Amino acid sequence: MSALVHQLGELFLRAVPVAVIVLLFYIIMRSIFFRPLLKVMAERDARTIGAQKAAEAAQAAAAEKVRQYEEALRQARAKVYAEQEADRRKLMEERAAMLKDARSKADAEVNAAKERVAAEFASARKEIETLAGQLAAEIARRVLQAPPAPGTPTREAR
Repeated sequence: MSALVHQLGELFLRAVPVAVIVLLFYIIMRSIFFRPLLKVMAERDARTIGAQKAAEAAQAAAAEKVRQYEEALRQARAKVYAEQEADRRKLMEERAAMLKDARSKADAEVNAAKERVAAEFASARKEIETLAGQLAAEIARRVLQAPPAPGTPTREAR
C-alpha cells in the first residue's frame, strides 16, 4: 500500500503545477477576458432594455397622438356636419319662404281672377237682363206684326 500512496503522492505533486497553471490561467482570463466581456454583455442588456423601454414609450406616444388625431378628426367631422345641417336648415327655410311667397302670389292672382270673373259675370247678367226685356219686346212685336204665312194653320192664343 505504501507504493500506492507513494504513486498517488507523485501524481498529486505532478498535478499541483498543472492545477496552479490552470488557476493562474483562470484568474488571468477572468480579469482580461471575462470581466470586459461580462461588462459589455451587461451594457448591451442595459441598452436593449433601454431601447425596449424607449420603443414602448414611443409606441405609447404614437398611440396618444393617434387618439388625439382621431378625436380632432371626429370633432372636425361633427363641426362639418353641424355646418351642413345649418346650411340645409337655412336652405329649407328659404325654400319654404319662397313657396309661401309663390303661394300667396298665386292666391292673389286666383282671387283677382275670381273677382274679374265675378265682375264679368255680374256685367253679363245685367246686360242679359237689359237685353232680355228688349229681346222679349222685339219677339212680341214681330210675332204680333207678322202676318201668318199662307197655308200655315193659325194658332190661337190660349
